Amino acid sequence: MTISVQSEHVSFLESINQVEQEYNIDASELKKQISQLEVSPTEMNKHALHYAVNQIAIDQPDWTFVAASFYLNELYFKAAESRGYKSPNKYGDFYGLLKQLTDIGIYSNDLLSLYSKDEIDTLAKAINPKKDHLFTYIGLFLFADRYLARDYNRNIYELPQERFMIIAMTLMKYEKETIRLSLVKEAYWALSNLYMTVATPTLANAGKSFGQLSSCFIDTVDDSLDSIYLNNWDISRLSKDGGGIGIYYGKVRALGSDIKKFKENSSGVVPWIKLVNDTAVSVDQLGQRQGAIAVYLDLFHKDIMSGFLDLKTNNGDERRKAHDIFTGVTIPDLFMQRIEEKDENGRSIGEWHTFCPHQVKQIMGWKDEKGNLLGLEDFYDESDHKYFTEKYEEAVKNPLLPRKTYRAMDIMARIMVSQLETGTPYMFYRDEVNRKNPNKHLLGKGRTSIYCSNLCTEITQNMSPTTIVNEYQDEEGNIVMVRKPGDFVVCNLSSVNLAKAVPANVLERLIRIQVRMLDNVIDLNTISVRQAQLTNKKFRAVGLGTYGWHHLLALKGIHWESDAAVHFADVLYEDIAFYTIRSSMELAMEKGSYSQFSGSEWQTGDYFTRRNYETERWSDLKRKVAIHGLRNGWLMAIAPNSSTAKIGGSTDGIDPIYSVEYAEEKKNFKFKVTAPDLNHHTYNYYRRVRHEIDQVWSIKQNAARGRHIDQAISFNLYVRHDIKAKDLLNLHLESWKQGLKTTYYVRSTTQAEIEECDACHS
Repeated sequence: MTISVQSEHVSFLESINQVEQEYNIDASELKKQISQLEVSPTEMNKHALHYAVNQIAIDQPDWTFVAASFYLNELYFKAAESRGYKSPNKYGDFYGLLKQLTDIGIYSNDLLSLYSKDEIDTLAKAINPKKDHLFTYIGLFLFADRYLARDYNRNIYELPQERFMIIAMTLMKYEKETIRLSLVKEAYWALSNLYMTVATPTLANAGKSFGQLSSCFIDTVDDSLDSIYLNNWDISRLSKDGGGIGIYYGKVRALGSDIKKFKENSSGVVPWIKLVNDTAVSVDQLGQRQGAIAVYLDLFHKDIMSGFLDLKTNNGDERRKAHDIFTGVTIPDLFMQRIEEKDENGRSIGEWHTFCPHQVKQIMGWKDEKGNLLGLEDFYDESDHKYFTEKYEEAVKNPLLPRKTYRAMDIMARIMVSQLETGTPYMFYRDEVNRKNPNKHLLGKGRTSIYCSNLCTEITQNMSPTTIVNEYQDEEGNIVMVRKPGDFVVCNLSSVNLAKAVPANVLERLIRIQVRMLDNVIDLNTISVRQAQLTNKKFRAVGLGTYGWHHLLALKGIHWESDAAVHFADVLYEDIAFYTIRSSMELAMEKGSYSQFSGSEWQTGDYFTRRNYETERWSDLKRKVAIHGLRNGWLMAIAPNSSTAKIGGSTDGIDPIYSVEYAEEKKNFKFKVTAPDLNHHTYNYYRRVRHEIDQVWSIKQNAARGRHIDQAISFNLYVRHDIKAKDLLNLHLESWKQGLKTTYYVRSTTQAEIEECDACHS
């Protein structure tokens, strides 16, 4: 062995000694193997990384940090090679990175044109490479594999702390120059400490010359050929840019309905949903994954049992299937009440009638103040007046109105069979959503403003269809189509890492900068669908969420199935709500309120009254909001947070863990993962995992936190494959009775792990 190789071995063995001491692990076997190798330092590091990854196990979880440290060495070497500096320096010249990637078109020109070299050099000094050691191996691997900037040949250029700084600089680039650098540093503090993560589109695209920053979109399809095809065009453009999409199809006429008075010509919603399915497959998201689209239909729509609930199942006519979309049903309270109707023998006898929305309007439609015809879908039940129920009963009693009638329980049984096979449909409790909507004032009480949710069931905002009002030829001979924009829902997401932020006692400071970051996304975004851009700026909706709930419970020594966990959820999320609303109010003082604030329940104070916020701090905030306004029309939404939760080194969303130890496998990797911060103390609080936990406790927790969330929550139900129908039914009834707005997947132990849409993971 040559002297140079010997010195390299000594240096590398010393680095292993440091890791050994820092994480209190036994690396003697690794040191022995390294001492016997006659290879370059790069090869030594590869060997060490492979060894460390294979050591990660339930009885030695800290090997994940050891593996991360060796993987960091690999990233440092690759970045240095791409950028032309020596790898022992770890991080190279930050200004040089911006210049290189701007010159080749990866970064946009904005950062170099809006920030001076002196400012960039100042920010470079704030970059702290030591923060790289906060990552677990899987977190660092996912971050590097999916989000760090590369050139067109996939050579890595960015390093983790540089990505965080680029995001911070991008989100703050239009702030006042007097405070801009301090805001950039504050955003970098939040990101680099892993106190929060931004949503996947922002994480991937901030600072780049391509892609948009928003996560979720929802469109409403009107009952016309124009609307159906224009919706398809709009969603294809959004899907191309990586957005997760929800579509409401409840206004489209049913199978067998009239078209231009020709009897029984309509083919119903299924063929159009198949068209959406083909769009999802053919228009992929930046070449990385196929489009992700959820389609919602009302339980009082005539097509609900004529194909919709079977769209994803494996039985029936394949010509009426759409396996690549996701389904959701919108459920009025009245339907759940019908399910509970029983005869003296305990048999469910509640009847449920389904109607074609076109026929409802044609035969007995109700007119609004502008003379527009309204259908059943345009009403909901308020707490003090059953608007939907009244209209539904009118429809039932109308002898001229065609309908299909079922036992309500038969419809519910079909829903549950589909859920156990495919995980869907999602459940959207339309009355509760609209009752709790702070922006219902634009249509008035009893009038539906929110028809469905998004792909991941956490977004609930006002929606309406875009319509064509004119088409003409201009003076230059161009054919011009004039579209009246509807409210095309957009939401911008980021999430608090509860397991890091709560123990560090930084929630108040963190949420203040986080809300500003989210709000700035709205002004920075370039959404390809113009009406979505308009809606985004009209309501300035954001969705501050959380992840790491099970991780935090384990750190706090609180069992999942306990009143203590329910109480903790209530207290913690009330604090989060308070800090979030206050931060938006402070931004309104600085930058102005969202345009529709006047008359909203934020302004009238009804929002606070509905949630029984009566303490002194809430009364003071209620008064200030009425005076100063709010910057954002909606503020909170808890997304699934799978990949970004792993980047943050914590547990998914508000879910219990999958297993204390499991194999994480995707197309390009497979390795073991253990529950975060696993030790003899936390193990006791991790032992009961997803499918072992009594789901009623999860529902109670979600009801407690849901009281404080103005939008909704991605909430999964985990059940065994042999669950009895009555037990699954009871979980749905409990969810409804507890006031949940939505539920996401029903995940059975027989289903393969459902591939989720990363677009909504924040």
